[in-house]
Amino acid sequence: MSRTLAIRGLIAAAALATPLLAVGPAQSAPVPVAPNGTVTSVSGVNERAYPSTDAKVTGQPLKYRAPIGLRCKVRAQNIGGNDYWYLLRARPTWVAAKYVGTVGSVPFCRSVNRSALEDTPATRAAMG
Repeated sequence: MSRTLAIRGLIAAAALATPLLAVGPAQSAPVPVAPNGTVTSVSGVNERAYPSTDAKVTGQPLKYRAPIGLRCKVRAQNIGGNDYWYLLRARPTWVAAKYVGTVGSVPFCRSVNRSALEDTPATRAAMG
C-alpha cells in the first residue's frame, strides 16, 4: 500500500509540475520608446509659445547638444526648408525641427492624447 501511495504521490507531483514546465517565459509587448532629440544648432534654439518665429520666445535658448524630450510634431512655418516643429515633453513649448536631431519616431500631434492641463484654446489652435 505504501508503494501505491508513493507512486500516486509522484504522479500527482508530476501532474502539478507539468503545466508549469510547459509554460515558457512570459512574452512582453515591446514598449514604445519616447522620442528624444538633441539641439544641433551651435547657437542653440529658442523655445516658442507656438510653432512660429512670430511667437513669443519663452525662457532661455536651449544650448547646443542639449538633450530634449519630444512629445509630437506639427507642420507649420518653414525654417530653412524644414516645416516641422516639435512640442516638448517637459513643457508646452515648441522648437523648430530644423535645429533638432531626433532619436525615435515623433508622432503627429493629432495622434497624441492631450491632458486636461493642455486642453486650452491656444494649445488646440497650435496642435491643429
